[in-house]
Amino acid sequence: MTVRTPNNSLLDFQHPAVRHLGWLCSAPQLLHSPATFQPSDYLPPDYLETLKKWDQNPETAPALLREVPQRRLGFYFERLYEVMLSDLLGWEILLKNVQIQSNRHTLGELDFIVHNTTDDRIEHHEIAIKYYLGVPNGGSEALWYGPNARDRLDIKGDRLVNHQSTRTQQPETLALLSSHGINGPITARIFMPGYLFYPLAIALEAPSTTPQNHLRGCWTYADTLEETDTSTWVQLNKPHWVGPWCQSATPSGTEARQAITDIQVDRIPRLFSELSRDSASDHWQERRRIFVVPSSWPAQPK
Repeated sequence: MTVRTPNNSLLDFQHPAVRHLGWLCSAPQLLHSPATFQPSDYLPPDYLETLKKWDQNPETAPALLREVPQRRLGFYFERLYEVMLSDLLGWEILLKNVQIQSNRHTLGELDFIVHNTTDDRIEHHEIAIKYYLGVPNGGSEALWYGPNARDRLDIKGDRLVNHQSTRTQQPETLALLSSHGINGPITARIFMPGYLFYPLAIALEAPSTTPQNHLRGCWTYADTLEETDTSTWVQLNKPHWVGPWCQSATPSGTEARQAITDIQVDRIPRLFSELSRDSASDHWQERRRIFVVPSSWPAQPK
């Protein structure tokens, strides 16, 4: 299975942060919802030219894009999203990561409150980047777990649609917004791109809640790879899960093989990119993504 990339031109960007931002702008969503936010509906026609300028002249890029990337994927993703909103769309960010309090208890947090200047309205954006692996579930629809199996697509989707995105309807949130001079109707928006990983050895239907154009990879157990050629695999470390990956150096098959061995010892799932050499650029570029998990996965430690 070849990985679906949203735009092959992303591999032309040499600076990872610019490539990651380009991916964020064009990546398909993992959830069907009337509230789903599609950046392509609002991005200016020349936004790729802006990304090229930032890639070729990094000193001209927004400061947030030039900062050392954080290993915490959620924080890094929020930073990219902020750059997209403010520097590509030109929208005003009114509030970011604001906690909702009541009687000294935290009820939740608002990711972004923005002024959509294109439609001239206030919007509440809840965002997430997710990676889920499909597991057969008897005769029922498959279950889709995160590498940390406490995370599941159906649960996260329900929470995002029915809880997180409706927080601006709560009296405590309305009072908070009013204290910042934000009144009137607020449009809820959801943004959740990512990948779904399908089992290597089993045919699995896509979840009914996910658009068919979603990005795909595959997954397998570490103990099934003894005879598999992994010489062109590289382990992807965060924040480079935001893809796609490319490199100039020839992949080290030894490092990938050791990482697969380590999975069986420390029982931590790892994400790999299988590369192929592109003769035009003389770079190794991502062909597909593979999650490798321990034999105990998705059982959760007690």
